[in-house]
Amino acid sequence: MTQTILVLTEEALTHPDLLNLQTLQGDDPAEVMVLIPEERDESVLGQFFRHLGLLEVGEAFRSFSADDRRQDRVDARTALEESLHLLSTEGFSATGRTTTGDPVDALVDEANGRSPVQAMVITRPHALADTFHTDWANQAQDKLGIAVLHVYSGTGFIGDS
Repeated sequence: MTQTILVLTEEALTHPDLLNLQTLQGDDPAEVMVLIPEERDESVLGQFFRHLGLLEVGEAFRSFSADDRRQDRVDARTALEESLHLLSTEGFSATGRTTTGDPVDALVDEANGRSPVQAMVITRPHALADTFHTDWANQAQDKLGIAVLHVYSGTGFIGDS
C-alpha cells in the first residue's frame, strides 16, 4: 500500500527539500501531495519587519503594495508547477494544488480525504511564529494527530514543532 505524505510549503521545493522527503519516505514508495497557499499568511507589518531585519529596505516598503498580493497568487501557482516538475523528475508520485484561506485548515482538509501517515511543513524561518510556536507546523501538529516535520526551505534544518 502506498503511503501519503502531505507537504505544506511557502515556495517551490528545492533539491535539499527532496532529500528530506526521500529520507522521510524511506524505502516504501509514497505519494506526495503538495499544498502552496496563494495568500501569504504573514501580516503586512510582519513582512515589513522581516524585510527590514534582512536589510531589504525597498522590499519592506513594497510589502504595503496591493500589487504584491496579486503577485502572491501568481507566485504560488508557479511554485506549484516547479515543485511538481522537480518531484516527477526525481521519481516521486506527486499531485498538488494551491490553497486560499488558512493554509493549515487546507492541510487538515486534505488529510481528512487521504489518511496520510506523515506531513511536512517547509517554510523559511519566521522568528516570531517559530519562537512562540504559532507556526504552521505547530498548528498542524495540534490539529492532525499525525507526525508533522517542520523543515526550513532549502536546508536540512528542522524547526521546533
